[in-house]
Amino acid sequence: MKGVKKQHLPSKPCLTCGRPFTWRKKWEKVWDEVKYCSDRCRRDRPGSKG
Repeated sequence: MKGVKKQHLPSKPCLTCGRPFTWRKKWEKVWDEVKYCSDRCRRDRPGSKG
């Protein structure tokens, strides 16, 4: 993703809240596995216990 402008970064919707979130450098190697926009959405995901 080197040299890509922010408006051209890939994005996808969060599975919990539905809001779109964009690619981050820390997700570079695991982008296909990222499903939630935040730790809070990951904790509150549908079907989670509690």
